[in-house]
Amino acid sequence: MKHQTKEEMVAEYIREGIVSGKIPRGAKLKQADLAATLGTSITPVREAIKLLEAEGFVRGASHRGAVVAPFDMSQTEEIADLRVMLECKLALAAFQNCTQELIDDLRIIQAEIDAAVETGDRNAVRALNYRFHQAIYSAAKLPTTQHFVNILWARYPFDMINRVDGRIDRASHEHHDILRGLLTRDETALMAAMRTHVRAGWDEFKENYSSDGPVDRDAAGPGAA
Repeated sequence: MKHQTKEEMVAEYIREGIVSGKIPRGAKLKQADLAATLGTSITPVREAIKLLEAEGFVRGASHRGAVVAPFDMSQTEEIADLRVMLECKLALAAFQNCTQELIDDLRIIQAEIDAAVETGDRNAVRALNYRFHQAIYSAAKLPTTQHFVNILWARYPFDMINRVDGRIDRASHEHHDILRGLLTRDETALMAAMRTHVRAGWDEFKENYSSDGPVDRDAAGPGAA
């Protein structure tokens, strides 16, 4: 596991909170509350928020009223294309650097994803999805590429996509395909699985999206997915 500074630790906490929906789009980020929650001083929180503003996760970091940035849906098609390109690059590098520690970490995260899918806990699935991808991308040891992927994730509508009927279950199966590619040392299978996974969420969202938001036929019960 890579060493993190306090600033990086705080940024990772906020980043995951935004992607998972624990920290909603448009929410104000209260530095004192974050510092108390994480047991740190205000300084690393302030610096983390500045970093997240540069990535696009928050706005107004130079003021006391920093807020989580909204989505711009008009750019999402381009973002999806860029995600495929950059995340496949990271997956390939992770494949070349793959260790048993990475495999073990991914298996643990995926088991937690499977359990969250069973209970229909979509927010948990989103948080765990973030950890699954970050584990792979960190193993790539390509920090600049990973930084640009973070910028793309900041602009991606994960909260709406995972409301599409059955999406969290299909995404979990796609993760298993990615993990299988790593386990079997099958580079072609890994690349195909990653491309499919990144594209599938956006393609399904477009098929199910209406002016009122994504079609959500399984909203009646948490286990329906």
